[in-house]
Amino acid sequence: MKTYHLTTFSIILVLTACQSNFTKIDIEKSKKEIVETELAFAKIAKEEGLSNAFTSYAANDGVLNRNNKIISGKPAIKKYLESSSHTNISLEWTPDFVDVSASGDLGYTYGKFTYSAQDTSGQIIKSEGIFHTVWKRQADGTWKFVYD
Repeated sequence: MKTYHLTTFSIILVLTACQSNFTKIDIEKSKKEIVETELAFAKIAKEEGLSNAFTSYAANDGVLNRNNKIISGKPAIKKYLESSSHTNISLEWTPDFVDVSASGDLGYTYGKFTYSAQDTSGQIIKSEGIFHTVWKRQADGTWKFVYD
């Protein structure tokens, strides 16, 4: 009977160790995917503009938090970004940190951003700060933001 319990305990221990290692590998892979997605998102913003970038990388139910208001859903995000009276807009950012949930379906990034634009009077507006983005793995395996 002791041998049976020892064998059962050993099998459980090995399976638990294997599962923990498998989960760690998946988490690291997910972190890498999110950083790559964040960098591609920033590149599209720089090359194609904010509206294209944000609507491409937003989940259908994604939200923006801007000026103490929540802009919810892709159509509203697109409308909000296209309604800006600013011109010569530039938004650049890079993630400084990424983490992923143990289940591997949610993650978040944060880092520094720099925004500049020209207002209607010709003044250049510059802003620097910290961004925070929450990412959700989609059914097709891609990452889209659900909160920015």
